[in-house]
Amino acid sequence: MDIQALRYVVTLAEELHFRKAAERHYIAPQAFGRRVHALERELGARLFDRTSRRVTLTPEGERLVADALDLLARVDALGEQARAAPGDEAGAVRVGVLGFGAADRWHELRALVTEQLPGTDLVHVELDWDSQYDAVRRGDVDVAVVHDVGPVDGLRMDLVLRAGRVAVVPTSSPLADAERLELADLDGLPWVRPVGRHPGLRAWAGPAATDTTRRSPMVRTPAAIPAAVATSGMLGMHGEPARHFYGRPDVRFVPLAGGGCEVSIATRADDRSRVAEAFRHAATVVRRDPVGNR
Repeated sequence: MDIQALRYVVTLAEELHFRKAAERHYIAPQAFGRRVHALERELGARLFDRTSRRVTLTPEGERLVADALDLLARVDALGEQARAAPGDEAGAVRVGVLGFGAADRWHELRALVTEQLPGTDLVHVELDWDSQYDAVRRGDVDVAVVHDVGPVDGLRMDLVLRAGRVAVVPTSSPLADAERLELADLDGLPWVRPVGRHPGLRAWAGPAATDTTRRSPMVRTPAAIPAAVATSGMLGMHGEPARHFYGRPDVRFVPLAGGGCEVSIATRADDRSRVAEAFRHAATVVRRDPVGNR
C-alpha cells in the first residue's frame, strides 16, 4: 500500500476539496485525484462520494482514515527515531540550497551552526523551486535554505533575510539604465517564467508568471534567470542579492517596485534534532531587515 496515497486521503478527508488538498502537497489536482482513485481500486472500496458541488467521506473512508492516522503517526515516529539515533547527527549534514541561499549571511550562519555542532560537515545539495520544500519533507536533506513564498504543510520556516526584488534586464534594453522601475513601466513586455508548484511563487513573480509567451524560457532555479534573460532578451524577476551573486556583463539588475524576497531556513515542523535546532537558532541570530539592521 502506498504510504503517500494514505497521506493524500487523510488530507482530502480534512479539506473535502480536491484542489485545496492537492495544493497542500504541491501536486496538480489531476495527479492527486489519480492517486486517490488508485488506492480506492487497490482496496476495492469507495472512500469518497463526489458530486459537482461537494466531496464527502463514505463509511469505508471514515474507517480507513482512522486507521491511516494511526499508521502514519507510527511511520512518522519511526522516522523521527531514526533521525535522532546516536551518531546520526555527527559527520555530515545535508543542506539543501535554492539560488543564492542566505546571500551575505552565509559566513555568519555557517559559523553559528558549526559552533553548535562541532565536527560537523555541511554538505551542499542544490534545489530548485519544485523540490525545495519536498526535499525537506521527504528527508532528502536535513534542512534547506529556501525562497519562502508561503506556508507549507509539515514544515517550519525561520526567516533569515528579507530583500527587495529586481528586474533582470538585458543591457541592450533602454530600461537597463533606469534607477528604478514600476510595474507599469514593463506592461506588455515578455518575461522569463519561473517554474514551481507552490501558488505563492506565482504571486511573488507577478508579471513573470503572467506576461509570458510560448517562447518564454522556463527556469527552475534562480541561478538560471540571468542567463535566460541574456539569451532571450526578455525580462526576469529576482531577489536583490542576485546583483552580487549572479552578475554578468550582458544584464542589469534594476530595483523593482512591489513585494520583496524572503529567504528562510526550512525544517520539518516535528524535527527536534540538534541539527534543526542549531539552524533555527542561527537563523534568529543572523536575521536582518533589508538595510542590514538586526
